[in-house]
Amino acid sequence: MPNLLIALVLGFFLDLLIGDPHFLYHPIRIVGNLIAFTEKQVRKVFPISSRGELAGGVVTVFVVVILSTGVPALLLYAAGRVHWGLRLLLETIMCYQLLATKSLKDESMKVYDRLKANDLPGARKAVSMIVGRDTDALDEAGVTKAAVETVAENTSDGIIAPMLFMAIGGATLGFFYKSINTMDSMLGYKNEKYLFFGRFAAKLDDVVNFLPARISAWIMIAAAPLVGLDRKEAKRIYLRDRFNHASPNSAQTEAVMAGALRVQLAGDAYYFGELYKKKTIGDNIRPVEYEDIRRANQLLYATAGVSLALFAVVRLAVWAVFAWL
Repeated sequence: MPNLLIALVLGFFLDLLIGDPHFLYHPIRIVGNLIAFTEKQVRKVFPISSRGELAGGVVTVFVVVILSTGVPALLLYAAGRVHWGLRLLLETIMCYQLLATKSLKDESMKVYDRLKANDLPGARKAVSMIVGRDTDALDEAGVTKAAVETVAENTSDGIIAPMLFMAIGGATLGFFYKSINTMDSMLGYKNEKYLFFGRFAAKLDDVVNFLPARISAWIMIAAAPLVGLDRKEAKRIYLRDRFNHASPNSAQTEAVMAGALRVQLAGDAYYFGELYKKKTIGDNIRPVEYEDIRRANQLLYATAGVSLALFAVVRLAVWAVFAWL
C-alpha cells in the first residue's frame, strides 16, 4: 500500500516538472483510439434506432472500461511478478501520465500570453485548443472567461478526480476513471449522432464525478487564501451557483473559481454556430481581466497540492489502521 502512495506522489511531481511532452504518445490517446474503434464496430452490429443506439452505447462503455482498466492492471501485475521496483516505476509513470496539472496551466497560459501581447486573434486560436465553444467572435473578456472556466472545470476532471481514484486504487483505478471521462468527452454530446449512443457514457461520467467534483470544490475553497483569493466569496458563490450548469458537476468548481476571483463566469455561448442559453455563475463585482487566467492557475496549483497532501494523509491513516488490526 505505501508503494501505491509513493507512485502517486512521484507521479504528481513528475507531472509538475515535465508535463505532457508532445513527442510521447499519451496513453489517453490510446484510450481515445479504442473508443473510436469500438464505436465504429458496435454501430455495425446494432440497429439505427433509439433503442439500438442506447444498447450500442452501453456495450461500447463496457468494452472500453474493461480494456482500459484491465490492460494496465495486467501490466502492473506482470511487472510486480518480476520485481517490486519495476512495478513501482511503471505505476509512477502511469500516475504521472494520468495527471494534467502542468499541461492545463501551460495551455491556458498560452491564452494569457497572447492577450498580454494584445494579440486577440492569437488568443482566440489558443483558447480554441482547450474549449469546445466557438471562439472566432469572442472579445477579450470572452476569451479570458473561457480560459478561466476550463481551468476551473478541469481542476476536478483532469487533476483532483483522477488523483482521488489513484489514491484509492492506484493507476488501475485511475485508468478506470479516465476511460469514462474520455468517453464522455467523445460521445457525450446531445446531438443527432450521440443523443442516444452517448447517453450511458454521459450519465456514467456524471456518477463517477459526483463526489470528486464536490470534494474538489471544497478543497479549492480551502486553498483560495493560500494564493490571496477570497475564500468567503468562493464559499458563498459555490453554495448559491453550484448547480447553474446543465451538468450536475461542471458548475461545482466553476462557482468556486468565480467567487474566489470575484467575477462573473459562464452565460450564453455558441457551439457549432448555435447559441446555447446558459445561466451565469458568480457576481459581476469587477470586470474579468486576463490576469485572472494567471490567478486561476495559482488556485489550480494550490488546490492540487492541498489535495495530494489530504489524500496522502487519509491513505496513510487507513493503511495504519488496517496494519494495526
